[in-house]
Amino acid sequence: MMQLNLPPYQIRVKETNGRKQIFDILRRKYVALTPEEWVRQHFIHYLTEHKGYPATLLANEVPLQVGEKKVRADSVLYDTLLHPRMIIEYKAPSIALTQKVFDQIAVYNLLLHVDYLIVSNGIETYICKMDYDNQKYLFLETIPDYHNI
Repeated sequence: MMQLNLPPYQIRVKETNGRKQIFDILRRKYVALTPEEWVRQHFIHYLTEHKGYPATLLANEVPLQVGEKKVRADSVLYDTLLHPRMIIEYKAPSIALTQKVFDQIAVYNLLLHVDYLIVSNGIETYICKMDYDNQKYLFLETIPDYHNI
């Protein structure tokens, strides 16, 4: 898999029936090792090991319903009362982070109304803090540590 702009971690990969799988610490199981999953697992480890985010407040593949359409937010951070605080959308490293990606996460945020939106392909990462009072968002240089959100 491709080198990312995220710190390395102790990766657990196995092969089953000729297909590679990576261990997801949040779902506590092996999942298909795709380029997007490679980014997700690195990102989750970055948040938990370097930024102090509690794994118990993070969830992967969160089901949402937009009208008749069922979708899944890649990762969601909750507060201790289990209210959503952050949505994270991942793309494979080869996928550009275009307006379409931001539109996708914005639709999810219509349902969850979170404080932070993050999109990452493992190479580039964009962090937005929502300012609902002024109806805009602020781009941040870095992902805030958990105790600062």
